[in-house]
Amino acid sequence: MNKSKFNRNEEIYKLYFYSKMTFSEISKVVNISISQVSRIVRKNENYIDEKAKRINENKLKNKEFTKQFMKKKRKSQTIGNRDEKAILDYSHNQASCELSGKRTINNRAFRNWNSSIYEFHQKTKEYRLKEEFKNKTSYAVPKKIKWN
Repeated sequence: MNKSKFNRNEEIYKLYFYSKMTFSEISKVVNISISQVSRIVRKNENYIDEKAKRINENKLKNKEFTKQFMKKKRKSQTIGNRDEKAILDYSHNQASCELSGKRTINNRAFRNWNSSIYEFHQKTKEYRLKEEFKNKTSYAVPKKIKWN
């Protein structure tokens, strides 16, 4: 091996092992192809250890990045960080999900959930829809609910 190749290889080793540069970064500095840099570095006896070390470092970096990302995501999703409208929207969506499931809801549970639209009649022992809501509700809303 001539002296210029030896110097180039030494420079590549320094850039890879000490400066922790990647093959593509080294190829730009030394002005040779990435595959040539790879071939030269892989011939070094320390390459396998260095590669394993870099893989472990990247795993730790990824783990830390994921932790930080999830913390930010969870923090943005907490109710404490939302304004009043967002809290109201959240409550509405949650109630809609509970009511729109495949299960049916009985009349008593519906009345408890919508207590403000019903009034109790002592004589008949039933809840009746208030007058102001009779024209505003759908046919599926019970008009009278027996309460024994």
